[in-house]
Amino acid sequence: MSCNKIITITRQYGSGGHEIGKALSEKLGIGFYDKELISIAAKESGISPELFAKADEKPANSLLYSLSTGLYNYGNNFSTGGMGDLPLNDKLYLLQHKIIKEKAEKEFFVVVGRCADYILRYYDNVVKIFIYADIDARVKRALERNEIHPSRAKQAVLKADKNRANYYSFYSGQKWGSPENYDLCINSTKLSTDQAVSAIEAYLDILG
Repeated sequence: MSCNKIITITRQYGSGGHEIGKALSEKLGIGFYDKELISIAAKESGISPELFAKADEKPANSLLYSLSTGLYNYGNNFSTGGMGDLPLNDKLYLLQHKIIKEKAEKEFFVVVGRCADYILRYYDNVVKIFIYADIDARVKRALERNEIHPSRAKQAVLKADKNRANYYSFYSGQKWGSPENYDLCINSTKLSTDQAVSAIEAYLDILG
């Protein structure tokens, strides 16, 4: 199927959201952005991608929270030289904000995380998706993919979700995971990656 949409995917840790987003982009023949945005931001700013990776999707202890509702305007016209002494986390957010909006003007794509649903909230061609799963399924996935001790796996999964929620709240002023922020919420617990992709495709077909 052809796609004339930008699809943002917000996901609980261990829900398979990254894999679903990647498979969806391949099925639709459109771009995919997740960690790729870090490399682009690093190239534009001259800041080490390793440093940005450590700051990825983590809020900074700065005054930007009070400015968060206006960041989408700032992101339209800022230059990397104008970020001054902002914390690294804020620099990365602003760069990714700018990159996401620039790409939204030129192409269709799937983007995972990074407050993309908030950044693109005024775009008519954006479909916002939230992927979640039962805690046991997420813990199992975390154990399969990472070197996490079984006794600490559940705690690690819940902590990752808390970090994502804090990041989203910090930069958007909204509550992460609230259904009203999304067009489609999918429980991936009993679905394979391909089945989840098919469910999203069916929804896109309905939208036309």
